[in-house]
Amino acid sequence: MPVPRQGRIPGAGGDTRTRILDAAEELIAARGFDATSTAAIATSAGVPKGLIFYYFPTKESILTTLIAERLPTDPIGDIDGLAVTGEPEVALVNLDAALDLTGRRTIREIVWREADTHPLVREQLRALRTYLHDVTVEVLRLSSPLTAPARVLDSCATAWVAAMFSATHLDRFRERDERDNDLRAVARVVTAGLGALSHP
Repeated sequence: MPVPRQGRIPGAGGDTRTRILDAAEELIAARGFDATSTAAIATSAGVPKGLIFYYFPTKESILTTLIAERLPTDPIGDIDGLAVTGEPEVALVNLDAALDLTGRRTIREIVWREADTHPLVREQLRALRTYLHDVTVEVLRLSSPLTAPARVLDSCATAWVAAMFSATHLDRFRERDERDNDLRAVARVVTAGLGALSHP
């Protein structure tokens, strides 16, 4: 069956697609994916239900599109801009700020809830974790005043990414300042370990 071109369906367009995704994001974050119907998404977006399937062939594709587009697995462009020579603790805090998962509340809610039951969401989360681990290794390598062995960088990156993910998961229970203070404390511990296990 041929796919209709945009413009042949009344109301179709980039803004409509965005409205559908915005509505889906809010509803799925609040209710969960399984409890959110395409009819509810259409109503919230102010579009006919059939228009949903013009953009998204299945309900599942709405979820996967949301995660792929709004929680990309390579969200940080300029890694060099995060590094601070001689100050790896500051560089780690810079990395968390650049990632800014705190500003994506509804997407976070969706990811943590749906990762258990939707393999594609789980894979996206794993890919993001791997990417952040590799970025953290590079940021630490560029910032550390010492030469750190690969195994040390790997361990420090693992600890930092776990801390960022944990902090993001707990954001709903605390204020932003608490999160930042906790992460700064973890950054100090991670960089202390980096220094203790490295050599000039």
